[in-house]
Amino acid sequence: MRGAVLYGPGDVRFEEREDPRIVAPTDAVIRTVVTCVCGSDLWAFRGTDPVTGPTPMGHEYVGIVEEVGAGVTNVKPGQFVIGSFATSDNTCPNCLNGYQSNCVHREFMSTCQAEYVRIPNAHGTLVATDELPGEEFVPSLLALSDVMGTGWWAAKAAEVRPGSTAVVVGDGAVGLCGVIAAKELGAERIIAMSRHESRQKLAVEFGATDIVAERGAEGIARIKDLTDGVGAESVLECVGTKESMQQALASTRPGGNVGFVGVPHDVAVDGQELFFSHVGLRGGPALVRAYLPDLIDRVLTGRINPGKVFDLTLPLDQIAEGYKAMDERHAIKTLLKP
Repeated sequence: MRGAVLYGPGDVRFEEREDPRIVAPTDAVIRTVVTCVCGSDLWAFRGTDPVTGPTPMGHEYVGIVEEVGAGVTNVKPGQFVIGSFATSDNTCPNCLNGYQSNCVHREFMSTCQAEYVRIPNAHGTLVATDELPGEEFVPSLLALSDVMGTGWWAAKAAEVRPGSTAVVVGDGAVGLCGVIAAKELGAERIIAMSRHESRQKLAVEFGATDIVAERGAEGIARIKDLTDGVGAESVLECVGTKESMQQALASTRPGGNVGFVGVPHDVAVDGQELFFSHVGLRGGPALVRAYLPDLIDRVLTGRINPGKVFDLTLPLDQIAEGYKAMDERHAIKTLLKP
């Protein structure tokens, strides 16, 4: 088969790779229907995360089951499936507590920008649709494997409640999906922080009531102006930088909560500042597997359409162009078709 391999900063190639096969009884092999480039892939593409050798890429996927191990009984060949970027057995104490992304047998997916993918812990990771979904639903179902599930986790971790005010820091795919999540969870006011017109428009389409383009101290002041001088009850941090975390914490009112889902890079939280702020802080890898059944239903019933975050579609063999477009902010998120 063929798949994407990152050799170093800016150097992603589409080349022959070994065909995936069943290694453990809990494995499945799927044929990729669509995959994509994630904003978090750009950390390695830009050289922020070191790459020490040729590295297969990709952690978002939907596909058709080709083969299953003897221990996999919940899905079968021919079914359309969605899974999380973090695999889980769905039986360990952490899974049973709703934290499948911290399964004791967790493996992070990293080979999904390819024609075929081996899924470890398939029995606890993959969810099949009742029938083959219409083509119009496929981009949104793909979004569930990471960005929509991550935006949902950001809203849940920030404790978005009906009638509340939520601030979303970050206008990438996760932040935009966070807007969807905040609206679905009942936020009355959703303030999206965005400086890019196309992303601002999509945020409004998804449910944002206000747009704040300022950053830093000006951005914090603008949030305070919009929230009676105290900040928002719920803030979704969807970037992962020191600046975005500071923005999020300072935009939250006493007694409010920050849900942080951006993979942290050089992020440090001052203990004294957090202590006296009365702000709650929770985050981590998204609980995608826990949310999949509900989110699949919301997609297939037309209630949400997170697939709109894909504003560039390319053949999988043009994946280098997909990375470049996102790196240069010409695209929010690139959909790839094998």
